[in-house]
Amino acid sequence: MENTAYLSLGSNIEPEINMAKAISLLARLTRLVAVSSVWETPAIGRPEQANYLNAAAIVQTPLDAGNLKRQILAAIERNLGRVRTKDKFAARPMDIDIIFFNTDVLDVGRRHIPDREVLERAFVAVPLAEIAPDYRHPETGQLLAEIAEQFDISQDNMSIRPDVSRQLARLVSSIS
Repeated sequence: MENTAYLSLGSNIEPEINMAKAISLLARLTRLVAVSSVWETPAIGRPEQANYLNAAAIVQTPLDAGNLKRQILAAIERNLGRVRTKDKFAARPMDIDIIFFNTDVLDVGRRHIPDREVLERAFVAVPLAEIAPDYRHPETGQLLAEIAEQFDISQDNMSIRPDVSRQLARLVSSIS
């Protein structure tokens, strides 16, 4: 059985390089279905840090959510130099979170899926809505497009990065 995972990616350490590497690894280790544009946002809780680049991806895999996180997503993060610390606002070369998994409601370790951040953070909701506007949140019933519309991206200082978005689009085209 193929499972569909809706992912949020973020990086503020060499983000242009690490975003491309992460997408390339996802394409090698899963079936990459879609990748959003890349958005730039200020670091939450640490204004002195470099801005983040954020994107979303949809992948298909035979793995369940827990194994996808442990075997693929955490491995990609480690491969790109991620070291987890107690500081949840620490800078990172790559962070990949499962936001939705099929239409399931479940807990994977300490993370709840659907990830609550899709309702709280524009940098999660907006890229996902770009590639799956008609996906219905399994707990609230809202469409991703409706969730994204609730955010004011100018207030959140979000801006699209056309240069990196084009780079990822070329990468995805070369993989397909």
